[in-house]
Amino acid sequence: MTKNLKILFVSPEVSPFMKTGGLADVAGSLPRELKKKGHDVRVVMPEYKKIPDRFVKGFKHVTDFRMNMVWRNKYVGVNKLEHQGVPTYFIDNKYYFFRESLYENDDKEEQFAFFSRAVLEMINKIDFKPDIIHCNDWQTGPVSLMLKDNYQVYDFYRDIRTVFSIHNLAYQGKFDPGIVSDVLGVSNYHLNSGNIRHDNMVNYMKTGIMYSDIINTVSETYAEEIKTEYYGEGLDYILRMRDNDLYGVVNGINYDDFDPATDDCIYHNYDKNNIEKKYENKLKLQKELGLEQNKDIPVISIISRLVEQKGIDLFPAVFEEMMSQDLQFVILGTGQNRYEDFFRYINSSYPDKVSANITYDAKLAQKIYAGSDMFLMPSRFEPCGLGQLISMRYGTIPLVKETGGLKDTVIPYNEYEDEGYGFSFSNYNAHDMLYTIKRALTFYHQKEVWNKIVKRAMEQDFSWKKAAKAYEELYNKILVDKRDKKVTQTKTKKGHNKININEANLKDLTKINGIGPAYAERIINYRINKGKFTTKSELINIKGIGKAKFNKIKNKIIT
Repeated sequence: MTKNLKILFVSPEVSPFMKTGGLADVAGSLPRELKKKGHDVRVVMPEYKKIPDRFVKGFKHVTDFRMNMVWRNKYVGVNKLEHQGVPTYFIDNKYYFFRESLYENDDKEEQFAFFSRAVLEMINKIDFKPDIIHCNDWQTGPVSLMLKDNYQVYDFYRDIRTVFSIHNLAYQGKFDPGIVSDVLGVSNYHLNSGNIRHDNMVNYMKTGIMYSDIINTVSETYAEEIKTEYYGEGLDYILRMRDNDLYGVVNGINYDDFDPATDDCIYHNYDKNNIEKKYENKLKLQKELGLEQNKDIPVISIISRLVEQKGIDLFPAVFEEMMSQDLQFVILGTGQNRYEDFFRYINSSYPDKVSANITYDAKLAQKIYAGSDMFLMPSRFEPCGLGQLISMRYGTIPLVKETGGLKDTVIPYNEYEDEGYGFSFSNYNAHDMLYTIKRALTFYHQKEVWNKIVKRAMEQDFSWKKAAKAYEELYNKILVDKRDKKVTQTKTKKGHNKININEANLKDLTKINGIGPAYAERIINYRINKGKFTTKSELINIKGIGKAKFNKIKNKIIT
């Protein structure tokens, strides 16, 4: 990058303040790495009731104001905490965020419309004009829509560009169409045109996809998969439409937080040059979990939500055969009752070979990463996945289904070419999974080969430093476009303004004599669906603009 950027990272959750999933890890780590590269990066999230007191005590009040949200007039407080060098702003409104649940409230469409609008109001109040607003998942979907519909008529907001990251397309934020005028406060055009509507519901995920300048998701393979009907969760058609603006960037992990050489949660520290210490972790893990202490018995582990997406439904069909192998099996996680009950059952059936820990324990997770030989992730779909990245950092070999980020990050071991550092299967099938486990077990007992695979896995670089560089390139794409498209009005020799119909917003288009709000909306909708105009005469394709009207306005416009 030739220029340091101003970036606002907008997320419904940020680690370590609040975490329900991998998004929080991204929001806590990526801005920190971008900050190291010299960018002015700031983060904003809701001020939830459950943010730990140790952080809340350090908050500094920045500002507060009243904000109109259609007929409502709401209080917005802005508090700030600098954590590990990155300023994080917290949007304070006790009515919306001082609740037990983050995302499962009956008025969540209003909660996150409020949050989206408050973010846009806040940046003006604190006089921070970002080059890029980086939005994440459905909760921030309205930001780009509101920016374009309500705010870019003002000079402060005009040049701001947006990135929308899809972390999991399955969660979309679907609401009654009445919220357009009652909650979002934007033109009904956006609903009637279909831009924010899917299955006759307002869809916040689709909104973010349609109105952001660039869309990205968290692996290159997942970016391709979600354009298909199988993975697209009903939105594949819109992602194919925006294919030219859709990118994939694999997440990273924080190499300071996940480092077997310094991790104080594990039994013994080690690195790639001291792999024998890893097996001491294994013996201690076996002891703690009540398994036979034997470093020659391979330990296969799963740390996961126990839900179908994670491939948990594959186990019942083959578990008896798995248990016929010389192995031990460790599970850590919670989820759907039927899967929790299944693992409790197999734990009681094979107490010497299985340790089912139906809970979540962060310290135990670190011990499992360090003490296991193999880490199983048979996900039906996986946008990126962090477990396989952490396991490789700890020299625990990933066994994965080839999907999304798992396919992008795990190169299968090829004994003929002596390359690769994991094992994988392509079909979502229980017996394919079992075959892959058996194949990995074969190489496990070839100690020289296995130690080479372990060392190779530990040498891989999945740090945020690598991911941050890819995000810089994404941001640069937007800025290049912005420089190329900056002027929407051009003066003629006589001093009259001509409007660039490819770049003008709703307000600018209505300045053209004969183009009212209805025609202006149709022009913008045409651009969204068809791409920019290549010639002025294409305006004739828009309903209501015939040859007569076009001849009246053609000298007032440019492309």
